[in-house]
Amino acid sequence: MLDVCLLGTGGMLPLPYRALTSLMVRYNGSNILIDCGEGTQNQIRLQGWSFKPIDVICITHFHADHISGLPGLLLTMGNAERTEPLTMVGPKGLERVVNSLRIIAPDLPFDIKFIELEDNFKELNLCGLRIQAFKVNHKVTCYGYNLLLDRAGKFDAEKAKALGLPVNYWGLLQKGQTVEFEGVTYDSSQVMGEARKGIKLTYCTDTRPMDFIVENAFRADLFICEGMYGEDDKLDNAKENKHMTMMEAANMAKLAEVKEMWLTHYSPATARPQEFEDKIKGIFARTIMSKDRRTVELKFED
Repeated sequence: MLDVCLLGTGGMLPLPYRALTSLMVRYNGSNILIDCGEGTQNQIRLQGWSFKPIDVICITHFHADHISGLPGLLLTMGNAERTEPLTMVGPKGLERVVNSLRIIAPDLPFDIKFIELEDNFKELNLCGLRIQAFKVNHKVTCYGYNLLLDRAGKFDAEKAKALGLPVNYWGLLQKGQTVEFEGVTYDSSQVMGEARKGIKLTYCTDTRPMDFIVENAFRADLFICEGMYGEDDKLDNAKENKHMTMMEAANMAKLAEVKEMWLTHYSPATARPQEFEDKIKGIFARTIMSKDRRTVELKFED
């Protein structure tokens, strides 16, 4: 199960009623944060979640509305007596950018490990999840992210019995371990069925529409995507600034066959995204016009 909270839904600048876009995901005692705009730590507090177990921070790109909250957050994490290393993922230049921001947060009681992205696609295994970074089309280098929680197949007790394995070995094989019994080595593939459908979360913001996004979001359980503009006459603005309209996001969600889409990263001029809801749902019915701190528990299908 993944606990998901879209901490803020604003783009460009924070508003009294809308924080800047940031996402937090909790899994198995760890927190993964994607983007950290101004005010992110305040949103975490309002949600009642903790700073200390943030183990991974993924940055989409180096515009201020996606990274300016980082120095304050790092200081807060340090003041919470955190000593465990922190992993940060982002475009090439991440270490230089973060260390520049840390001029005002120089002393931290934990180390930071940097993973800089250069390829169009990169998969990492962190906190028990597969984290996939895929390059999108913005004015600066920018990445979207997939968070995937895999699910093993069902344990087949009859196969284990047929192999003559004692029951005390079964649990080890279920966990994917290799065991040795009476001089013979056994692995989980001998007693486990085919892998079952896991959980997939896709986060994508600050980009023009791309087939590559559709490919990476394909059949996601939740697709969180920017909807910078809702008005029909804002398409030229979207193209010029390398952003996306709500209609374009809805079309991608439809092509990607996602289970649900949450729109985010609204323009400061868009006071009420809900006024575009009917039009957007006409394209993709399972659209949510997100508000700050919208949450969901993503669970395995039975």
